[in-house]
Amino acid sequence: MPLSWVSPGVAYLTRGLLSIIFPVASSVIIIVRLASLQGFRVSPWHLSVVVLSAAPLGFAAFVLADEMLQRRKAGRLGARLIPRVRGKWPGNLDKVVNIILRSENEYLGRPMLDEIEELGPTVNFRLFWEDDILTTEPQHIKAILATDFDNYVKGAKFRRAADSVLGTGVFNSDGETWKLHRTMTRPFFTHDRISHFDIFDRHADHAIALAKKRFRVGLAIDFQDLISRFTLDSASEFLFGHCIGSLSAELPFPCNTTESTNSTQENNAAAAFADAFSRAQQAICRRIIIGPTWPLTEILADSTTQHMKVVNEFLDPILEDALQKHSTAANLDTNENADDQTLVDHLVNLTSDFKIIKDEALNILIAGRDTTASTLTSAIYLLAMHPEILTRLREEIISKVGLTRMPTYDDIKGIKFIQAVLNETMRLFPAVPFDVRETIHDTTWTSPEPGKKPLFVPGGVVINYSVFLMHRRTDLWGPDALEFDPDRWLDERVQKYLIPNPFIFLPFNAGPRICLGQQFAYNEMSFMLIRLLQNFSTITLSPEPAMCPPAWWAEKDGRQAIERFRPRNHLTLYAKASLTLVYFPAI
Repeated sequence: MPLSWVSPGVAYLTRGLLSIIFPVASSVIIIVRLASLQGFRVSPWHLSVVVLSAAPLGFAAFVLADEMLQRRKAGRLGARLIPRVRGKWPGNLDKVVNIILRSENEYLGRPMLDEIEELGPTVNFRLFWEDDILTTEPQHIKAILATDFDNYVKGAKFRRAADSVLGTGVFNSDGETWKLHRTMTRPFFTHDRISHFDIFDRHADHAIALAKKRFRVGLAIDFQDLISRFTLDSASEFLFGHCIGSLSAELPFPCNTTESTNSTQENNAAAAFADAFSRAQQAICRRIIIGPTWPLTEILADSTTQHMKVVNEFLDPILEDALQKHSTAANLDTNENADDQTLVDHLVNLTSDFKIIKDEALNILIAGRDTTASTLTSAIYLLAMHPEILTRLREEIISKVGLTRMPTYDDIKGIKFIQAVLNETMRLFPAVPFDVRETIHDTTWTSPEPGKKPLFVPGGVVINYSVFLMHRRTDLWGPDALEFDPDRWLDERVQKYLIPNPFIFLPFNAGPRICLGQQFAYNEMSFMLIRLLQNFSTITLSPEPAMCPPAWWAEKDGRQAIERFRPRNHLTLYAKASLTLVYFPAI
């Protein structure tokens, strides 16, 4: 049976055992043969010692040889090794355990930040004797995303972890496959398409009506859940021409009420799709955090299979219908209006390969739903924390748009403060806080410490970069970097910090892989903020224990001391235990 048909764990163990058995068997045969030529008889006991010691001794020799080779290569390039995290246990096992245990209740990125504060903005965690590099240095991230783009790929390690969900889509491909998906998708995100707001308006009205219904009975809402439904329904209609209808399911009730969520939630196909979609992404993130040995945690079955079955059962008929309509139109020689085409319509005009269409549609749906929902959740949280900024933004919205009129593209462009609020939100809480690449060839990075040798980066290693940690560096953004202050985008601080070094702000990535839907996201987020503040004058956080961080956070420094929600991430940033809010309608 092919290994692709069995669980990831079984396939991983099979490959691993084969990689050990052949070298060990070869070594034993050679030793026995040499001994016999010298007239020595090898006893079963001696043979057992050789067999049992061959693998660990061989691995130790490999680790030492790799260390020496790296130092030699670095020396030839006039570079030095990246500072390494030094744990107390072999393979930095204690550091792995520490990161996993602390990630449950610690502030996002704190375990990594502890190492960065000691070793510098670029560190090598060297987990299980394998290079695992993390950087928050703008110069290095610029090389990864732009100036040395061809040397940094998603890579086989990320692809193996994400393949069961993302397939060969644009976020999980390299080379010609990536270029194909990028070329296919780019023409769809034109100005004319992304500035039609009827879809946003329809789903915004639905979401706000649901919120008001809940407020009328004196209950709070889970804003993260509500806004994720809004972005999912908007994105699915925009991309597929078929609204998933997640807003039709009953909203969950707060944990501190005696109410229970209506059974409609459990039986609603759209809600099931949304939940399965999120859980599949969480499984990918878990694999990436664990690293190359993640299949060992999925011995019995692929952890994404059950979730993707739900996703496929919902999505496949939509895509098959689009293919059928295209085939019928082609047979009838009917000219389809390009202005009315959805992304799926656009894709089926370019290829009839169902897998390519599906993989690309799912990838773009993740981008269209999750990143926008993440930023809007963070924006509402920050506005609730800063009522003076909310009041100022609302006053500007009412003065430019009024209390009832649907905003236009020109309205959004004219409200400068709304973009400042969104930029500041994405600076503190970027939707993709951590991202990953893999190097192809050996290279060097400029030393972040003036006067020191450049850093040596080996080929074939995993590179993690964090815009979340970079966006909060006081040496890059000033002493108030941890404060929420939208005015930094409107005053002299733009000239002082951002203009001289634009790579310090990368919420949409940069270079050839820059987000195609950047302007679409700004439009949708701005539109929804305007609609919300046309309807609600104040926003209050509900003090649900499940949402609140542990009490000991208040004893820490920086944002951790003042935060009233727990930021976490899978592929995108989200609020752990969700984000429950109480709105008070405008008068």
